Amino acid sequence: MFEVKNELQFQDSFECIVIGVIDKPEKFSGSLSKLDELFAGQLTELVKSGDISAKKKSISKIHTFGKIGAKRLIFVGLGKEKELTLELLRESFGKAFKEIQASKLAEAAIYLDTFVTEAIESVDAVHVLSEALPLAIYEFEGYKQKSNEPKKEIEKVIILSEDDADEIQAAATVGYVYGKGTNSARTLVNTPGNLLTATDMANYAKELGEKYHFEVEILEKEDMLKLGMGALLAVNQGSDEPPKMIVLKYQGKDEWSDVIGLVGKGITFDTGGYSIKPKDGIVGMKSDMGGAAAVLGAMEIIGELRPEQNVVAVIPSTDNMISGKAFKPDDVITSMSGKTIEVLNTDAEGRLVLADAITYAKHHGAEYLVDVATLTGGVIVALGVNTTGALTNDEAWFEQVLEASYEAGEPIWRLPLFAKDIERVRDSKIADLNNSPGREGHAIMGGAFVGEFAEGTPWVHLDIAGTATTRNPSDVGPAGATGVMVRTLALLVERFEKN
Repeated sequence: MFEVKNELQFQDSFECIVIGVIDKPEKFSGSLSKLDELFAGQLTELVKSGDISAKKKSISKIHTFGKIGAKRLIFVGLGKEKELTLELLRESFGKAFKEIQASKLAEAAIYLDTFVTEAIESVDAVHVLSEALPLAIYEFEGYKQKSNEPKKEIEKVIILSEDDADEIQAAATVGYVYGKGTNSARTLVNTPGNLLTATDMANYAKELGEKYHFEVEILEKEDMLKLGMGALLAVNQGSDEPPKMIVLKYQGKDEWSDVIGLVGKGITFDTGGYSIKPKDGIVGMKSDMGGAAAVLGAMEIIGELRPEQNVVAVIPSTDNMISGKAFKPDDVITSMSGKTIEVLNTDAEGRLVLADAITYAKHHGAEYLVDVATLTGGVIVALGVNTTGALTNDEAWFEQVLEASYEAGEPIWRLPLFAKDIERVRDSKIADLNNSPGREGHAIMGGAFVGEFAEGTPWVHLDIAGTATTRNPSDVGPAGATGVMVRTLALLVERFEKN
């Protein structure tokens, strides 16, 4: 996919060369001055006329008419140098790759040195470049009849850079793995619930385990009964599909210590149960396994890159359906931890399955926990659709998650968790906990409930209800599933430091 060349010869033949343009008085100074000379200063004239723009994320395509070896020049506006960030650079590359894909070009050369600044090194620039490529051109093929027209995709990217070729190649490989892992999660979330049951998700995890030599454990309903996983089993009661507790273990150290537990909510479809969702709210609930998809996508990246860390991934999976056997408001259930729960809302099922999954992750030795879930509509009210909500019981652990999210370009915002919040989830006259204390601070209540099962283990909760899908396409992906938190989780594992 990627080839690195240390020297740009303008007579070399390329389908296109992608060039970054910083908004400064001399657009074609330094290494680009020779290019402008080959065009007899016409590129500078095109800047003056506005045909080549340095505005943020602007794309200007110029045909070379044989003046150089490349057939086309694609200029990417980067704005002012001091305002250029890695996130903006990722989006700029994404927009450029979409243009190349739309032009049905199989090859592109990227003049990387034109995207490097004092603040952004070449290895960081190439990481977001190679990450942006699969993210930007991703499509969920769906189930329509296929067109006879052959599909043309970008097959090769030549990176032109004066820096160390091995380092550039390594960074390109890593970035591409991150992008592909995110796309795998997108595909899982986009798949309809009738085609991605808990059994299907377990089979997907098994294939992942075989490919990357993970230790795989799939708990069946009988196993859950023996272990007392009453919370997950209660949610599954109304379903004809058997539940699965999916476990993947990756051992990157000699000893099974400092284990990071990644727990993802795997509700393959959510009707709300007897607390049924309205007709508008029930559409799209195939995406209620976005947390599970994020964990599986992260495990794909971990399997490819083999960091020297220990990870256990735990995914509780079922759908939440209605039948004569389904659990009901007012029921009292007993979780694997032994804590009893008064069910006040069957549509607050995600926190129930996470309760048993958190307990089981600790059973497998998890010493640091992150749970990811499309948990509450309340987080959308609080933070909108671009920011993931977070809660924690450990400052130092949260800082590591926050740094990973910042580097991944997946913003999170910490919500408060005070003693009064914990009191509300413990407010039941007949059980240890209740699963829905009311609408006020609903996102906090959902996370606080899950935290009751983390107990003293360092824990961060990530509510991706608003960020797991998007209605609008972006420069780094189409409408639909976003694959949010895949890269954050993978970076967290890669950069982990023992508290």
